[in-house]
Amino acid sequence: MLDETLNRERQFHDAWAAAIDVDGIKVADYFEACTAPENRFILRQMGDIRGKLLLDLGCGAGENSVYFAKQGARCVATDYSPGMVEVALQLAAANGVEIEGRTANAMALDFPDNTFDLVYASNLLHHIPDPKIALKEMHRVLKPGGKACFWDPLKHNPVINVYRRMATEVRTEDEMPLDINIVNYIQSLFSETVYDTFWIATLWIFLRFYLIEKADPNKERYWKKIIIEQERLAPIYLQLEKFDSLVKKIPLMKRFAWNIAVVAQK
Repeated sequence: MLDETLNRERQFHDAWAAAIDVDGIKVADYFEACTAPENRFILRQMGDIRGKLLLDLGCGAGENSVYFAKQGARCVATDYSPGMVEVALQLAAANGVEIEGRTANAMALDFPDNTFDLVYASNLLHHIPDPKIALKEMHRVLKPGGKACFWDPLKHNPVINVYRRMATEVRTEDEMPLDINIVNYIQSLFSETVYDTFWIATLWIFLRFYLIEKADPNKERYWKKIIIEQERLAPIYLQLEKFDSLVKKIPLMKRFAWNIAVVAQK
């Protein structure tokens, strides 16, 4: 059963990788755009990464590894999809940086204990059959004092759950958004943990894509669209983000965000 799940994930992401044009990827936008609040939060917690050895788990098209390599980190880009690893290497070459690429299973990493200064993972854990095993592996391969930095979707928001039921062709059948209570497990595993959640009122942008702009959720990945079109979305996003900052102060409201970002120190 586990092997079947992993094989479906690999096949889906290999097929996606085959359709990616690296020339169209603006790497910096994935970390510096106003519509990338998760990565902006993570960058504030990471500190100086020059010379640091960084493991990019679930590297996808390689935007993360390439961005960090440009900041001076030594990056190992890993994914369960060989196709995605190849795309990441192509993106690195197109951006004039070097990264190492490897196919890897996040639940059984082929690296010694205490290897990396940083482990980064974006949108990975909800694709893992048992996220806690992957978190243990992140902890194991980190050096003492090293940081695990990751962000993933949460399961609690009814609006985003409707979107998930519609966008079946751009999502894998096995993925499972996280319960916010996974923070309790992370806190038990790591010595220090900081986190925040993002996209509550700002999810109006998703509704606008569907209701007003008629963007087909099975033909356009909304979570990519918000980055690609960040310049035109900035005015409305920044207004709604201010409202989100107030909403999140209400008890229990953080759980209704779309995504959670975590930085945990070993």
